[in-house]
Amino acid sequence: MSLRKKPLIVSIVVVAIIASLVGLRATQAKPEQKKDGPVTLEFTPADIAVVEVRSLVRAIPFSGSLSPVVQTAVKSKVPGEVTRVLAREGEAVKEGQLLAQIDVTDLQSRVDAQVAALEEAKARLNIAEKNRANSQQLLRQKFISQNAYDTNESTFEASAASMRSQEAQLRIARKALDDAQVRAPIAGIVAAKTVNAGEKVGVDQPLFTLVDLARMEIEAPAPASEIPSVKTGQAATFRVDGFGERSFEGRIERINPTAQPGSRSIVLYISVANRDGALRGGMFAKGNIVLDRPQPAAVVPVTAIREESGQAFVYTIENDKIARRPVKVGTVQQAEGVAEIVSGLERGMNVVAARVSGLKAGAPARLKPAEPTPAKAG
Repeated sequence: MSLRKKPLIVSIVVVAIIASLVGLRATQAKPEQKKDGPVTLEFTPADIAVVEVRSLVRAIPFSGSLSPVVQTAVKSKVPGEVTRVLAREGEAVKEGQLLAQIDVTDLQSRVDAQVAALEEAKARLNIAEKNRANSQQLLRQKFISQNAYDTNESTFEASAASMRSQEAQLRIARKALDDAQVRAPIAGIVAAKTVNAGEKVGVDQPLFTLVDLARMEIEAPAPASEIPSVKTGQAATFRVDGFGERSFEGRIERINPTAQPGSRSIVLYISVANRDGALRGGMFAKGNIVLDRPQPAAVVPVTAIREESGQAFVYTIENDKIARRPVKVGTVQQAEGVAEIVSGLERGMNVVAARVSGLKAGAPARLKPAEPTPAKAG
């Protein structure tokens, strides 16, 4: 072979090698194009909710201030100077306990004067009674006329009336003397004291405010649309700031017959037993009034429910695919973030609770297993 033909042979070999490499890359690219297809959606356990079957209590929220059912203002019944004050705010008092004392000097003088006036009236009545008895004997013996006897009889009746009047006046004076001792009309706690020793008070001037904490009440406005479902005796649960997770209970005792002009809401009066005295007047309560307890049904998070053209539906994962199921929604509890599904779902089904967009029925999907919790260092 001549030297001129060697470069030609080398060139042909290089071209052949390049052509084989290009063909190989082309054959390798074809299987990769065949592998392209629908993307499998992966969901974490946090994205999925398992359908539960339980009774979802239907309730309406309420809020309001607590106030004692029994409270009274203790007022002065007689005028005078207060000589002693025996109770202060926050103290518990018994029924009939002495709270304050008003000066009785003038009142005692009135009692003494009425006692003397009564004694005088009794003496006059005694004389009039004797004169009447004598007149009766003289009239029978015809020593006096009927007119003379009638005069003595009238004198006796006037004396008897005068004595009864003096007895009434004495009772009034003694009552005023007794009223100078200001006593508690009920058992309770002193909520306010508006008088001090040495001050002068008039009739009907407020001196103390007493409250009985054994029974409390909450005035809770409710939407007028819910009133048909509200009845006396229904239970209410609530919490009060400062008591942590402690829950209190009450019952609807009364329902106002008219709506409030501004909000058009109806006021409910919730009675609360407070035997331990933990609740105080003015505390703010927030809770729910239980309207009814329906039969157990499927329950899912509210976020799982979607709507299109007025039809509610949820996405589920069935046989490693996305499925769209129309549902009928029942009671919704916004506070807990759950809703009752009357029909369309069964216990144990996996529904997509996360707000994922672009989901389509039939798309491949799978649930990633929960990541293992890292072991704590020993």
